[in-house]
Amino acid sequence: MTEHSRPVRPGPSFTTLSSMAVVIGIVVGIGIFRLPPIVAASSAGELQFIMFWVAGGVISLMGALCYAELSSSMPDSGGEYYFLRKAFGPATGFFLSWGRMTVIQTGSIALIAFILGDYATLILDLGTYSSSIYAAVTVILLTFLNLLGTLHSRRVQNILASIIVVTLVVIAFSGFFLTSGDEVPGLTLSGKNMQVFSGGAPGLAMIFVLLTYGGWSEAAYLTGELHNVKRSIVRALVSGIAIITGLYVVVNLTYLHVLGFDALSESSTVGYDLTERIFGPGGSVIVVIIVIVSALSTANATIITGARTNYAIGRDFRLFRFMGRWNHPRNSPTNALLFQGGIALALVGAGAWSQQAISTMVDYTAPVFWFFIMLITISLFVFRYRNGKHNISYRVPMYPLPPLLFLAACVYMLYSSLVFTGTGAIIGASILVAGVPVWFIARTCQR
Repeated sequence: MTEHSRPVRPGPSFTTLSSMAVVIGIVVGIGIFRLPPIVAASSAGELQFIMFWVAGGVISLMGALCYAELSSSMPDSGGEYYFLRKAFGPATGFFLSWGRMTVIQTGSIALIAFILGDYATLILDLGTYSSSIYAAVTVILLTFLNLLGTLHSRRVQNILASIIVVTLVVIAFSGFFLTSGDEVPGLTLSGKNMQVFSGGAPGLAMIFVLLTYGGWSEAAYLTGELHNVKRSIVRALVSGIAIITGLYVVVNLTYLHVLGFDALSESSTVGYDLTERIFGPGGSVIVVIIVIVSALSTANATIITGARTNYAIGRDFRLFRFMGRWNHPRNSPTNALLFQGGIALALVGAGAWSQQAISTMVDYTAPVFWFFIMLITISLFVFRYRNGKHNISYRVPMYPLPPLLFLAACVYMLYSSLVFTGTGAIIGASILVAGVPVWFIARTCQR
């Protein structure tokens, strides 16, 4: 199968800082305001709870080192698609792109837009379909922003990511310095709270911890547009995850300090509970604004990287050629953005009639996601075997230990996501399998 050349290719537009903003924008989203109670409920005590978040950062860092070697050696706007295509052939790369195009990316965009709509409705209710209206407007506006050009979407992403980081730091410090004495339960690391290696449900806890950390791998899709890619991608991934891990640990320590372990475990609105305890009744408005900004940041970053996958599959397969055109003046994949926005809007329309799709999103995406992350990690060993140490600009430190540990984590998470999910996993697999006839049609069109 041959790749079809195009006269216009992506130009460098992302710096190390803007790439970090995309990583932080995707990762630090609504999860940190919703998932810590589930992790706490699966923990034996406070120390184990915090160690889960530290472990999430360490696992993500090991994965980032693997991605840094792959991305710096083979920079391409196709990102993970390109890695799998080179390692295992076009079919594997195609199915990754199919899954991202039809479920993972577009489903995530719709899901995030719905959550934004739910919170925006608290400020201004537009009626029966208020959440859906806000969700549709969000998809349209952010897609339009990206159609205007990568420069504009990149600048907005830098601003949104900066707001999120500053806001979380302010909340964390406010939690420690504005609450004291008998007003808060306080953080205590004694007795059963010191348990780290016994009790709890580590498998379930780590599903939600790593879901909260999820998204750092999207940086691979920016390498075709990254200045000084061989150095910048390493800095963007490692620095981004270090910042995210620090934020998550500090914010979760704040949850423990302000709410206490038991209250945290039972909370269904932990962001609201935290800000109300710190700032009073006005805290509800604060958390609504924070979630909206986080959702905008995550959705915009997801649109940026998702469109690059569509562009790559359009570049390499005649069947999707319409998505393989790059708009040089705006330095963006215009048709890929429009196609992605159309699918996301269709999912928003479906979600307006049924909330089941939203509630099962994690279930049917997690197994497929970890399956492909596992394959991508294996591809690192494949490339090392083929190329040895030649043509490798950045090497994973202490190879092969980090990729082996990350691979073990991927296998464990794939197992856990299958064990702890229900029909959602079957739906996700079915959508992926539905790409089989599409693959045969696409392959036939190549001849």
